[in-house]
Amino acid sequence: MHNSLTRTIFTSLVVCLLSLSTWFFASPAFAFDDPSLLPPEETPIVDLANFLPAQQEESLIGKIEKFQAETGWKLRVLTQYDRTPGRAVIDFWGLDDKSILMVADSRGGNILAFSVGDAAYEFLPRTFWIELQTRFGNLYYVRENGENNAIVTALNTVTTCLKQGGCQVVPGLPREQWILTLITSIVGGVIFGIASIPRKPGQIFAWQWALIFSPLWGILFIAFGIGPVVTRTSDWLPLFRNIMGFLLGAIVAYLSPFVDRPTTSET
Repeated sequence: MHNSLTRTIFTSLVVCLLSLSTWFFASPAFAFDDPSLLPPEETPIVDLANFLPAQQEESLIGKIEKFQAETGWKLRVLTQYDRTPGRAVIDFWGLDDKSILMVADSRGGNILAFSVGDAAYEFLPRTFWIELQTRFGNLYYVRENGENNAIVTALNTVTTCLKQGGCQVVPGLPREQWILTLITSIVGGVIFGIASIPRKPGQIFAWQWALIFSPLWGILFIAFGIGPVVTRTSDWLPLFRNIMGFLLGAIVAYLSPFVDRPTTSET
């Protein structure tokens, strides 16, 4: 019985690891070599899926070439659907440590994928690329803005960050992410308020309990409520709202025992 349970758990872990490795490391752009799909002359964009309108593609090519001439960073875009040149793009573009390849493929749950040279990680860490992919490549963003705008916006974010010397996180605070930070701020305030409720006669504020629970409400409010806001935007309004959410949550939780306390006539 014990051996069977252990074998089942081990098999499940192996399957999960294989699935995760496929998710993170398998790239449809490098499945095989088919150089016949590539144009005869080098161009920064190979739009096999026809995601980009002609005028927008020409404008983007000009921006990419100008950016490469100014900074030395080689940005390349490959869009694909049912056909892919695979590893042939490496020789076609001469990808190296200062190259960043964006692959747009609408067949998966997220249309964007990135192949990044080692030199780029010094300025844009791996977490940056994961956040960039999930923010602009998710189906909801693509459905509202289109594949072409998802590609252009993600590419503009990369160029902006490289020009300013790097980014630890993707700039900008989407409404959905701000709402999540507001919720964590309110929850942190509620925990702070509950911990601060006096538990002894004559006590007004239970600062000892508030201090004991500080790792919990501190992580929720500071790390998850304030941190994502100040690192992504200089706008003071989301920060002010999160602070007010924390204070209101704390006040409501702190006063709740006094409101629920029965009066003398009811007793």
